[in-house]
Amino acid sequence: MHEPLLLDLARWVNERTLAGTSEGEVLSGMCERLVASGMPLLRAQMGADTLHPLVGGKIFRWWRGRGLEASAYERQEIPAGAAMWRNSPYHHLIETGGSLYRFRYPPANGVYPFPVLEELVAHGITDYVACVHQLGETVKMGEFDCVFSSWSADGQEGFTDAHVALLDALVPFLASAVMTAATRQITRTLVETYLGRDAGERVLRGAIERGIAERIRAVIWFSDLKGFTSMVDSIDPSLVVPLLNDYADAQVAAIHAHGGTVLKFIGDGLLAIFPVGENAAEACGRALAAAEEAFAALATLSARRADSALPATDAYLALHVGEVFYGNIGGAERLDFTVIGPAVNEAARISAMCRPLGQDIVVSQAFAEAARDARTGLLSLGSHTLRGVARPQALFSVQVRRTG
Repeated sequence: MHEPLLLDLARWVNERTLAGTSEGEVLSGMCERLVASGMPLLRAQMGADTLHPLVGGKIFRWWRGRGLEASAYERQEIPAGAAMWRNSPYHHLIETGGSLYRFRYPPANGVYPFPVLEELVAHGITDYVACVHQLGETVKMGEFDCVFSSWSADGQEGFTDAHVALLDALVPFLASAVMTAATRQITRTLVETYLGRDAGERVLRGAIERGIAERIRAVIWFSDLKGFTSMVDSIDPSLVVPLLNDYADAQVAAIHAHGGTVLKFIGDGLLAIFPVGENAAEACGRALAAAEEAFAALATLSARRADSALPATDAYLALHVGEVFYGNIGGAERLDFTVIGPAVNEAARISAMCRPLGQDIVVSQAFAEAARDARTGLLSLGSHTLRGVARPQALFSVQVRRTG
């Protein structure tokens, strides 16, 4: 085997992995170095499933002379690809407990044991090696339980036995690079999915100490669904979670599109913030734009659900501006990265005023004053006493365009 080359490439892969180089770039760089060493490598493929709400996994393909191609398959595509996976050398290796499979072209009996081997004939491939490296029980995360790869040569001789031995020794280093990159991406996905984009980023930067919270000024978004409690009592329980997901999707997409951060779901309620920088009016404008986009999406969603004979509803929304404490709150072993403070409580109380005032969106006086130019689109609803708030608050309604 090519020991000096193995040592050189193993060190290079480890250095790139520690530097945070993407798995695709590591694969491409290793392939180029193998070709430069004299290996007749024409094609390489590496992939793995992942732990992501939408993405099922990633596949990287490298071709000599064409470079790297990267693709992702969605989680909903996994069932459709199950038959293809079961008829692959990778599945064969997992079922038999092997880690390397080799196929030399042409087959002696004219039969290709796996469809992919016959598909590769058109590319002039003469030798094929597949590898699967399974992860240990303490490393697996959901469907992310192995790293699979294949290596194809052209030329009359294909791979030498020394080339195959080199790949067998080298690919585990590349699999570790894929595992490291995937773990990094899974970690980021999980904290952003469950904590919110901004909160997740702060946690990854080290904001994990309990009781450490930053005082910030923010537009507070507090919404909930109309008639949800009575609706739950009257519909099939299996329809409740899909309904919540549909109506959350419409709001989350709009909030994210306008620079807001969704912090948590409280039953059918949603809490989000739009941090105020130097320009409070700009933050208020983004919140109003998100509200208009969200309510238009909700109207379209409700019409579509009604056409499908599914339960439909709408939302109430309160917008408020104030100082909040933004950080880690909770027990020593279970923290929540969120906002607390009187302004958050006031936003919840304002949301409760939507129904008695007959308004879909109600904003506070603090929001109206901060909004400046947008205030011309607000209609005074008078002063009202909020539960648990000492002084009456002036409230305003907002009219947004709807479709659906």
